[in-house]
Amino acid sequence: MAEQWDKIIIGIDPGTNVMGYGLLGIKKKTPQLIAMGVIKLNRLDDHYLRLKHIYERVSGVIDSFLPDEMAIEAPFFGVNVQSMLKLGRAQGVAMVAALNHDVPITEYEPRKIKMAITGNGAASKEQVASMLQRTLKIDKEEMPDFLDATDALAAALCHFYESSKPITSGGAKSWKSFIAKNPDRVKK
Repeated sequence: MAEQWDKIIIGIDPGTNVMGYGLLGIKKKTPQLIAMGVIKLNRLDDHYLRLKHIYERVSGVIDSFLPDEMAIEAPFFGVNVQSMLKLGRAQGVAMVAALNHDVPITEYEPRKIKMAITGNGAASKEQVASMLQRTLKIDKEEMPDFLDATDALAAALCHFYESSKPITSGGAKSWKSFIAKNPDRVKK
């Protein structure tokens, strides 16, 4: 499967009840949906068994699709400290699964992902899903019931956009500042 793509990006939306995943294939600088889904964890009462299940399922997805890179949503800071701790553990276990498969990881804040997909950092999950459907030309029948899957796909698409940006040197914000900071790299 990996041979038909120039690159495959897996996106993860961490969760302790439902964890979303989405895979994008990149061919000639064009992203396309490969797969998306969720890992349901609410049937397991023991938090540690949930973590084990996350590791096994994320490892299985990685083994099946052989992604080149992982984009994962960073937990946002909420009021409930125990929930944050559990979410951070779930995220960490997904990251370990990627690291054990030598898949590099990039973490993105939820607002950055929403901004990259919709142009609005405060967009709803439904708005993100709708924009993904239009951008990636996903049939309505292929759209998942759980928005955790589209959130994960959004992380992967955000990573594609971010990694496709031209690299500037020294934090240059414009050509003028680039030239000022890098006079040796400019022909006269």
